[in-house]
Amino acid sequence: MHHKYWASILFFSILNLLSGSDGFMVSNIHCIPKYQVRFFSLQEQIFHSSQDKNIVYIFPLILYSVLVFLEIYMSFSIICFRTTQEGNCNPLQELLNLHMVDSYVHLLFADWRKEEFHTVNLTLDAATAHPALFLSEEGRRVTWQEPSQELPSCSQRFVSLPCVLGQLHVSSERYFWEVEVQNTHSWDLGVCRNNVARNGRVTMSPQNGFWAIRLYDGEYWGLTSPETSLTLKEKPCRLGVFLDYEAGDVSFYNMTDGSHIFTFSKQKFYGILRPLFRLWSSDSGPLIIVQMEENTMML
Repeated sequence: MHHKYWASILFFSILNLLSGSDGFMVSNIHCIPKYQVRFFSLQEQIFHSSQDKNIVYIFPLILYSVLVFLEIYMSFSIICFRTTQEGNCNPLQELLNLHMVDSYVHLLFADWRKEEFHTVNLTLDAATAHPALFLSEEGRRVTWQEPSQELPSCSQRFVSLPCVLGQLHVSSERYFWEVEVQNTHSWDLGVCRNNVARNGRVTMSPQNGFWAIRLYDGEYWGLTSPETSLTLKEKPCRLGVFLDYEAGDVSFYNMTDGSHIFTFSKQKFYGILRPLFRLWSSDSGPLIIVQMEENTMML
């Protein structure tokens, strides 16, 4: 029987063991892409009292660690067994098959995180857009335009950095949004304080009110001080931004395979935070805010 089938059985058996047999429902256990798996009020099913709510944020991390350990164990066990039993077994192909299981686990983990965040249908704020940036009519797409537009002067508008902010103003709770970056070759994405400097020489770093990651010249960076080089297993087509204001966390996920990219953790947020988008030049390509599914808030 196919290894992905056994991996899916193992995955959901562990969840049933930990959460109880009625903790969640699965539409089809033979296929586990993210759109075929739905968790139904898992937090409420597992934790019934308000004093246990904090545990729900640790639970996914523990489960994920168990899954990674089991995946490594299964990889070695299955490959060693089949290589011994079948002379024509290709160990490399077996590893590739098991890698698909790993991708599904990552997608499930990223989707589970989304359940704890407000998913927003974000739009761009034209009043903040640098003159070189052109926004689509619906406010979800930003591209570089040459020559620059003649725009009215505004204290909110970026003059030095070619940036634009989202309409969302965050001063509490947790929010999540996705951005399509498949055809974009150089960008910065993240969040910033609403009162960051719009003019003059500005370095994007947490010290200056920016929490973002960057793609430039084919390399990915976390905009810490100094910058942190990032290694991605797969180039993202969609990027997920998870903002937890109270915890002081901004996390970035590759929504193509569900893998974690980078996190600014335990930051001291104050004031209003807003989504940040930056293009570098005319050949950067577009940034497109993904229109989210049902049960979202329009902002």
